[in-house]
Amino acid sequence: MASITKPLSPLVPEDLIHSPIVEEYYRKTPGSAQLAERAREIFPSGITHDARNVEPYGIYVNRAQGSHKWDVDGNEYVDYTGGHGALLLGHAHPALVETVEKQIGNGTHYGASHELEVKWGLLIQEMIPCAESVRLTNSGTEATLLGLRLARAFTGRNKILRFTGHFHGWQDHVSFGFASHFDGTPTTGILPEIADNVIIAPPWDIEDTRRIIESHDDIAAVILEPTGSSWGQVPVTPAFLQSLREITAQRDILLFFDEVICGFRCSPGGLQGVLGITPDLTSLGKIISAGMHGAAIVGRKDILDLLDFKHTKDMNIEKIGHQGTYNAMPTSCVAGIAALEIVKSTDACARAISYGSRLQDELNQVFKGEELNWISYGTYGGFHVFLNPENIDTTPEEIESGKFDYFTLRAPAKPTLLKKLRIGLLLHGVEIQSWPGAPVSAVHSDEDRKTTVDAFRQTIRMLKDENEIEG
Repeated sequence: MASITKPLSPLVPEDLIHSPIVEEYYRKTPGSAQLAERAREIFPSGITHDARNVEPYGIYVNRAQGSHKWDVDGNEYVDYTGGHGALLLGHAHPALVETVEKQIGNGTHYGASHELEVKWGLLIQEMIPCAESVRLTNSGTEATLLGLRLARAFTGRNKILRFTGHFHGWQDHVSFGFASHFDGTPTTGILPEIADNVIIAPPWDIEDTRRIIESHDDIAAVILEPTGSSWGQVPVTPAFLQSLREITAQRDILLFFDEVICGFRCSPGGLQGVLGITPDLTSLGKIISAGMHGAAIVGRKDILDLLDFKHTKDMNIEKIGHQGTYNAMPTSCVAGIAALEIVKSTDACARAISYGSRLQDELNQVFKGEELNWISYGTYGGFHVFLNPENIDTTPEEIESGKFDYFTLRAPAKPTLLKKLRIGLLLHGVEIQSWPGAPVSAVHSDEDRKTTVDAFRQTIRMLKDENEIEG
């Protein structure tokens, strides 16, 4: 077959036009290509979430079950996107399907309080150490936004301290310093006044972070991903977290864990349940509602009391308003209850963590066998692949120890390599996330691991044939 040309597919960018990997992908996924072309006439970039931006285009899925999903062309994939990390229990878990289907028949939106939200909130409160009080939201972004508002109101201070590369959703206070604008300047559309009240610190240097905190007397809260940037791609050590807890407590600064991904994944009590380090506030999402829309901000009761009508009236202070048409939707509640009961009463977390560790070990054997300096690593049920563009001599253990900073572990690889790696894995029946890596689930199997390892091996060999990596 002739090489892809732009008249054949306007989806294929210049740097991928003559790639055999991309040609094969285009032949294998014509239905997805057609839908992608139509989507570009409707949505900016043809997508509805930035993480779904795949070049030349992503797959269009019409069914998922367990650890697998199928696209519109009938291709089957081992799935590591997992509802953007929400599906610790996999797709369409029978217990969740049954309870949601039953609830739909009883109504999807009551516009009133109901027993299910009480049961869901109690489960969250029982499982997460810091959850003296719970407020349900719809997304992790909403949870972090509300948490930061509570922190400023409670402390009477304006500034928020964040960390380079840590992701907390797309709300205004956290949309810079994550993937760009590391100097703290605002991204497009964000008010400079907001950026002026956000401080960005290095999570790989506790003494530098300490100096930054001690040089400001107006910090309301310190927020971070406690497993590290992008689900631990740039790890944060327990020692750093413990020191941060001590520093913030000494200065009456609220410590805010963003456990939107790691909550209920590191353990039934989140990372704080593993380490015994209790923050003042925690944002939860993803697994909390098993892939339905649902999240929460939890923490100290005296902080969340600023949302309480009676408390604020009695204290003669202004209440923080918080609406949300879809807060505690009955369908989300029943899904969340079913999921959290499974997480609480089974070894789901341990199974995902074990699978991730074994997958990393086998991937590292493939990289060694293919004479690559790539390294797979990760903790608590996920895997990352460090493409190591600077050819650093290191190990997974060194990476996990916090030895390297964001700019080392996120050093840009060759753009076409990243694009073709993801497409090559799709050709071999595996979908990962873009960084590259992914969280895993409790239902991934030994066969899934074998498929994944083989997909990496075959993709690496294709990349060598295209001179993307040395062979």
